[in-house]
Amino acid sequence: MAAPLSTTISIDPSTRTRFTLITPLTFTHRKFSIHCTTSESIPQTPPPTSTTSNTKNKNNKKNNNKNSSLFDQLSPLANTTLSNTTSKDEAYVLSKPKSTWVNPTKPKRSVLSQQRHKRVPYSYSPQLRDFKLFAQKLNDSGDSEAEFLACLGEIPHELTRENALLILNSLKTWQKALLFFNWIKTQNSLPMETIFYNVTMKALRFGRQFGRIEELAHQMIDEGTQPDNITYSTIITCAKKCNLFDKAVHWFERMYKTGLMPDEVTYSAILDVYAKLGKVEEVINLYEKARATGWKPDNITFSVLGKMFGEAGDYDGIRYVLQEMKSIGVQANLVVYNTLLEAMGKAGKPGFARSLFEEMIDSGITPDEKTLTALIKIYGKARWSRDALELWDRMKENRWPMDFFLYNTLLNMCADVGLVEEAETLFRDMKQSENRKPDSWSYTAMLNIYGSEGNVDKAMKLFEEMSKSGIELNIMGCTCLIQCLGKAMEFEDLVRVFNVAVERGVKLDDRLCGCLLSVVSLSHGSKHEDNILACLQQANPKLVAFIQLIVDDKTSFETIKVEFKNIISNAAVEVRRPFCNCLIDICRNKELQERAHELLYLGTLYGLYPSLHNKTANEWRLDVRSLSVGAAETALEEWMWTLTKIVRQEGTLPELFLAQTGSGTHKFAQGLNISFASYLRKLDAPFRHSEDKVGSFIATREDLVSWVQSKFPSGAIAT
Repeated sequence: MAAPLSTTISIDPSTRTRFTLITPLTFTHRKFSIHCTTSESIPQTPPPTSTTSNTKNKNNKKNNNKNSSLFDQLSPLANTTLSNTTSKDEAYVLSKPKSTWVNPTKPKRSVLSQQRHKRVPYSYSPQLRDFKLFAQKLNDSGDSEAEFLACLGEIPHELTRENALLILNSLKTWQKALLFFNWIKTQNSLPMETIFYNVTMKALRFGRQFGRIEELAHQMIDEGTQPDNITYSTIITCAKKCNLFDKAVHWFERMYKTGLMPDEVTYSAILDVYAKLGKVEEVINLYEKARATGWKPDNITFSVLGKMFGEAGDYDGIRYVLQEMKSIGVQANLVVYNTLLEAMGKAGKPGFARSLFEEMIDSGITPDEKTLTALIKIYGKARWSRDALELWDRMKENRWPMDFFLYNTLLNMCADVGLVEEAETLFRDMKQSENRKPDSWSYTAMLNIYGSEGNVDKAMKLFEEMSKSGIELNIMGCTCLIQCLGKAMEFEDLVRVFNVAVERGVKLDDRLCGCLLSVVSLSHGSKHEDNILACLQQANPKLVAFIQLIVDDKTSFETIKVEFKNIISNAAVEVRRPFCNCLIDICRNKELQERAHELLYLGTLYGLYPSLHNKTANEWRLDVRSLSVGAAETALEEWMWTLTKIVRQEGTLPELFLAQTGSGTHKFAQGLNISFASYLRKLDAPFRHSEDKVGSFIATREDLVSWVQSKFPSGAIAT
């Protein structure tokens, strides 16, 4: 019975891929070796050893070749079939290349060994080398057409399709690419295929030459060369780059009519075009058509959709984008999350924005400055100061990236919600930082905080610090500082700050003029009133001239009306109502009550107070929340006079009357509510604080009738 066959593998470390299979045959007590190599050639037969030869002779005598070894049985065949001579090529194969050991537990190398694959030198491709050098020569030639064409006469070899495309792709400017393209056409040696037009169009797209691209497109169509998907995609994306959205839509519709299917680049580009045109319905229809064809949108597409719905403030549309991404299995990247967060801010959904941010963090994406700035803006707009400060702590703990814009956004958020101490801490951190020193906008944010708080000492200290440090005082910082000094009646410092701003070249705008105009109303009767008017004269001479008109009793109402219209029309929209408020305050300070009522009438006539009066069947309302103290008192007088007139004429009245001044929940809100309540007591008007509506004063019809009856006992009273 034969013994079991056992196998031992012996690996020679000097030749890693070669191994020796040693198989002991127990019934013969002999060993033989089989040498294996990775080469495809047949290896030489290993020479027999002396031990093997002796053993063979003994076996031939004892067993009569019946139990001869495998080696002995194959030797005749090897001697007759295999050659003992080795050619030079065979010797090279046996010795080259050196084998490389591969670890099966590690991934395959992405770059092959340079020893195994040597780079072919340019000498093996002389034409390719010559044409590359020729293309470089064309790039180095002058910009004139004559010089370029002269250089083309030195072309090294006969021009083929491949060489022509090589040169066309190598030209760096769109001018030379177009010249070479036109030169090829004049040679009549190559058929003008679509690819030549496409390469030229791409060069023109880089130079934003849509007009020339469109000319080429019409040219190729007239010549019978069919545009392909790349042609239309290049035209559409170039039109988008040049903000020629109507042209992009035109060529996309033309492409659709030809039956060509857009690729992902074309779809993303045209969706962005439709979105920028505000064609939401077209975007959705196109998106659904593309999805029906099997197209899988990418993150760029969803970023476009999210931005479009964000601009429209469409919360349902943003949810639609998120649902589509989940259904398709597209993982949002940082750009998409940033876009959706900005969209959430415009849609006014801070809670949803917070959840989206946490989802982003859970997915392993690290927020950048844009992400954090968008979220801070959302929290600031919603007055979620606690969430904003918690986010700030997480930013420091996780060392998330922060830039100047993010710091300034945080400072402005603190100013909006009245977090003075937190803003000071943040500002102090910026000063101590080596890479994020406070800039002009950082100081402006702090000036806004101190100005709103009325902290003159800190505001002026900050102003002096800016002057010593060479920090530029911009128009916003100047306005905040002047407003702070005006409310504190620090008129001397105010004039000094104004003069410094003018000396430093600060461009005076309408907001600063409105601030100075409010200071004029506050400085009435002060020795500094003329100095304040002199500052306003430098900023807006026409405004000072109008003030002189309204305080003159001889100025007619028609003149006031014409000049008022000119002043308001030339002012920025956001300052028109403040201008009117301040002008009314100036008139009341000078006891020009009738002129104040004329200005209120003109302000109402020109749409500056659209929500001043609201009427329903059960309630009449006076809303003075957007008025100054003087303008609110004037509006109250006008309203009470009108109500008195209706009562005396026995007109129809509602059950309830309501005057709204606002709740004043902001820490730095002005005391309009207090001033209005004081003036109601002065008039002895029948209004009292509402328990249900904060910042409102109410009166019933019976209260109002009784009040009118007490004031005008001889008049007829409606019950």
